[in-house]
Amino acid sequence: MDSVATQSILNMISHIIFIIITWKSLQSLQLDGIFKKGRIFEARILVILVTIMIGTTVSNFFLDLLQWSQNLKYLL
Repeated sequence: MDSVATQSILNMISHIIFIIITWKSLQSLQLDGIFKKGRIFEARILVILVTIMIGTTVSNFFLDLLQWSQNLKYLL
């Protein structure tokens, strides 16, 4: 049971860290030019959703990679 709780905390922290990294990365882009004038709210929502999508995808990749590397001990 303790392992499940540890895994859950690791997953949450990983997702949050990668979402923050993605947010900081997207802030370096000038996305103002692709949105219509006066659509600031919609643009912010889109950037937030894209940030969550990219961050969780990258986090899942690294968590899968970690799990696969731990499962290699069963190969031998």
